[in-house]
Amino acid sequence: MNVLQICSKMPFPPYDGGSIAMNSITQGLIAQGHTVKVFAISTFKHPINVAELDKQYRLKTNFESVFIDTSVKPVAAFINLFTNDSYNIARFYSPNFEKRLIEILKKQKFDIIQLESLFVSPYVEAIRKYSTAKIILRAHNVEYVIWERLAKNTANPIKKWYLQLLAKRLKAYEINMLNKYDAIASITEVDRLQFQKDGCKLPIMNVPFGIELMNIQIDTNVQEFPGVFHLGSMDWIPNAEGIKWILEKVWLKVLEKKPDLKLYLAGRNMPQWLLEYKMKNVIIVGEVDNSKLFINSKSIMLVPLFSGGGMRVKIIEGMAYGKTIISTSIGAEGIVCEHGENIMIANDENAFADAIVVCANNKVLSDSLSANARKLIETKYDNNIICEQLSNFYKGLLK
Repeated sequence: MNVLQICSKMPFPPYDGGSIAMNSITQGLIAQGHTVKVFAISTFKHPINVAELDKQYRLKTNFESVFIDTSVKPVAAFINLFTNDSYNIARFYSPNFEKRLIEILKKQKFDIIQLESLFVSPYVEAIRKYSTAKIILRAHNVEYVIWERLAKNTANPIKKWYLQLLAKRLKAYEINMLNKYDAIASITEVDRLQFQKDGCKLPIMNVPFGIELMNIQIDTNVQEFPGVFHLGSMDWIPNAEGIKWILEKVWLKVLEKKPDLKLYLAGRNMPQWLLEYKMKNVIIVGEVDNSKLFINSKSIMLVPLFSGGGMRVKIIEGMAYGKTIISTSIGAEGIVCEHGENIMIANDENAFADAIVVCANNKVLSDSLSANARKLIETKYDNNIICEQLSNFYKGLLK
């Protein structure tokens, strides 16, 4: 098959959950013997310098990108209030990107065009006009659910109203688009069921995030136990929301019972307030040069999410590295895991603090959780198996 993968942001090098998820599909389909061309949006937030990209990646994917300024602009956001359009989606449309896409479609024939997220759906009309390829939405989330949850968790009434408006318009767009593709590859079973509930009549396959286990090198010799950590992009609102909750509601409760325990916070785009934050045994690491080395060096991973959706790639990655994961139910949503077996689930401040303390005090329990988590990844989230299933799904659509 000849596949065109249209990405809403930088897919390589894979440095955050979204780019890791996109790249895993790229590499998995190539490993299945298919030709994959990657065409991506470059932004201020996720810039792409093609000349600096890995040469082998460029050759394998025939990589191209077009810059779009997707940043939130106050004037444009204000004007958008007087329309019925989704501002979340409008920011990703560019005539220049569409022009280059049409040139690609005129020059090359594709069997499958995979849209990485709802945000590149504005180009469906052009694809239909210039290509006979099957269009598949690779849904990383049910996008409107994220914004509904953000609105629900916001106390400021003006901000809550605005987030509710964004969620309402995004929901209308997302549902309107549901039957305009040829199929959907949802990242979780929860999302698949939601799409069907919202009226989707298309073939939908649950295609979870998969990981290349051969690329995971576990080194327990450098591991600090108990070393508690969080790793995630801090310009993603659900991450910032969760870490604020940990610092304000949870960590002092932990220190009451485990006064020497350390919490390491790492990730891209740390806000200034967090870089300047001072609290006992809280180490603000900031962006790390090598996330794999950082994950290897700690033992207990926190995923305190109360909004967001889809599937947390970092949990799958952490499990593959044999980490003990403590998460909220929303954080672990879409992952076939079991509380007390391969993960600890806690949804309020007392339960979350207790889970941290229990795992930090009981290495036997922590080791059991981490070993079972690794087994889960080996049986359910091997990228080679997942991409073979996706390949067969695509072949079936083409018959």
